[in-house]
Amino acid sequence: MGRSIVQNEPIEVTLKVTDVFEKLGAPYLIAGSLASTLYGMVRTTQDSDIVVEMRPEHLQAFVSALQGEFYIDEEMIAESIQRNSSFNIIHRETMFKVDVFIPRPRPFLQAQLDRAQRQTFSFETEMSAKFASPEDTILSKLEWYRMGGEVSDRQWRDILGVLKTRAGELDLEYLRQWAAELHVSDLWERVLKESA
Repeated sequence: MGRSIVQNEPIEVTLKVTDVFEKLGAPYLIAGSLASTLYGMVRTTQDSDIVVEMRPEHLQAFVSALQGEFYIDEEMIAESIQRNSSFNIIHRETMFKVDVFIPRPRPFLQAQLDRAQRQTFSFETEMSAKFASPEDTILSKLEWYRMGGEVSDRQWRDILGVLKTRAGELDLEYLRQWAAELHVSDLWERVLKESA
């Protein structure tokens, strides 16, 4: 069972979106700062990240389920599905932004989806959603850190936060193996040294 986060709004808004993906049967997981906050250090976030295998047949039902509560650009979503890129939608009431990533199929994506962990939160009602595992949260943040030119202190702090908070619980063999596959072994070694 998960634990609720200090900041409820991002989770509540994000779960409105994942609820639609669940109904559509689209494999998804919550990644990024919401996942690292769940497993590591709490910090405020301006948006949330969902990774999803979204297909053209999901488009109409997705838009009609959320267009009342969110600013949605149907054309942008259609293009993102076609190009395996990302789009965002904005919750009208809170102006909270949800970034949705539609990645190209690759082994790491499959591993992340297979290992996603369901977390439950109690608001007015009980809600649950799938989050990237702590290991996959670290790995994807290492990858983002590298792609961003290795300058984001925030990404690095998130990685260290998960590593320190979850010390002793992490599958280090899995982390080592995927760090090599994702070409971030050097960063992983650096993180281990800094968190020691």
